[in-house]
Amino acid sequence: MALQCGIIGLPNVGKSTIFNALTSSDIPAENYPFCTIEPNVGIVPVPDFHLKKLSAIYHPQKTTPAVVEFVDIAGLVKGASKGEGLGNQFLSHIREVTAICHVVRCFEDENVTHVEGSIDPIRDIEIIETELIIKDLDSVERQEKKTAKKLKSGEKSLEAELSALTKLRLHLDDLQPARTLVLPEKERIAAQGFFLLTMKPVLYVANVDEAEILSEKRGVISQRLFDYAEKTGAGAVRLCGKLEQEIALLPEDEKEEFCAEYGLAEPGLDKLIHRVYDLLQLQSFYTTGADEVRAWTIRKGYKAPQAAGEIHTDFEKGFIKAAVFKYDDLMKYGSEKVLKEKGLIALEGREYVVQEGDCIFFHFNV
Repeated sequence: MALQCGIIGLPNVGKSTIFNALTSSDIPAENYPFCTIEPNVGIVPVPDFHLKKLSAIYHPQKTTPAVVEFVDIAGLVKGASKGEGLGNQFLSHIREVTAICHVVRCFEDENVTHVEGSIDPIRDIEIIETELIIKDLDSVERQEKKTAKKLKSGEKSLEAELSALTKLRLHLDDLQPARTLVLPEKERIAAQGFFLLTMKPVLYVANVDEAEILSEKRGVISQRLFDYAEKTGAGAVRLCGKLEQEIALLPEDEKEEFCAEYGLAEPGLDKLIHRVYDLLQLQSFYTTGADEVRAWTIRKGYKAPQAAGEIHTDFEKGFIKAAVFKYDDLMKYGSEKVLKEKGLIALEGREYVVQEGDCIFFHFNV
């Protein structure tokens, strides 16, 4: 499953620093607006201890993790929806991603200029949210007029679409993001085709200073962001971009040691990626063997044929059955041979709902 996550925020909030840490790249992170013009894209492996342990059992020629594609989108400013600061170009980049990581500055530093002149996470969120809402409102108003004309011409199948557009227009006009509007199922399905910016799932990333992240206690500023996220039904995670960039530059075998020394359960970037998975209701299943051990990303609730389709469309079309065993069982007994002897490899049909950590071999015919 192609998963693309856009990193957005006001200028100078730490977007590029966090992107650099995620991708171990060296994109400029300068103290001036619009140091990122074209979006930078990085492919990031999903941290996965299951995959490491499966690889240790099979010793495959190749181990392939699931990945997330992160897109560093230039900082937005007031008036972006009207083209300010190359806003139309930047907003079009947001339209293409699956989910949004909205980086919000939650630390004071007199050496790093804030585009609004002070630190206020809720104000900063609302500046960008308002620009996205204005852009969506313009799009909805135009689509509503077109759909109303078609409906008058006798296209009755568009009734749900027009109803959804009308409700969305009123909701957006009240400066509420589209994702917070509850619609009946038919209208909700129709609304998915509008590709609205504020319909995308959002994870707020509180970029805090080193002292706060090491104290393990939320500061007053970051707590305001978490309260706001809870109130609006969004996700939130706290990390220190500067510290994460330092961790990213360490060799793999030193990262765990560094985190342990500073009392960090895991790098903040690992936590961020896991929260993106939670936000989008995603999970992993695995294919295993001597040639390759691989993690695959699917939505929770996928049935076996849909999961097979993530490997190849022919697997879904010609699906016969799936041989499934559990990761925990393999860890307990150590080999597929023992699992077979104990009857712990099940043959599942088309209605089987794939679970997190399932190891699957698909039988198909085309």
